[in-house]
Amino acid sequence: MELPPLHMWIIFYLISFVMLLWAAFLTAQGVMLWVSFFLVIVVIGVNFWVVYNEIKKHAARKELQRFYTSGVTSDKKDTIDRVLK
Repeated sequence: MELPPLHMWIIFYLISFVMLLWAAFLTAQGVMLWVSFFLVIVVIGVNFWVVYNEIKKHAARKELQRFYTSGVTSDKKDTIDRVLK
C-alpha cells in the first residue's frame, strides 16, 4: 500500500496525540468533561476516516492495476475507445 509522505503522517499523529493529552488533562482536572469527551470522539473519528479513505484508495488502485494488466476483451476495448475519444 502506498502511503502519503512520512512527514504528513507524523504531523497528523502528533496533532492527534496533543488532542488526546489535552483531553486527559481536562479529565484529570475534572472540568469540562464534555470537551474532553468531544476531543476523544473527534480524534477517533478523524483517524477512522483517514484509514478508511486510505483503504478505499488502495482498493481503487489495485482494481485499476488489475484492469490494466489483464487482457483486452471487447468490453474493455469499448471502455478504452470511449475514454480515448
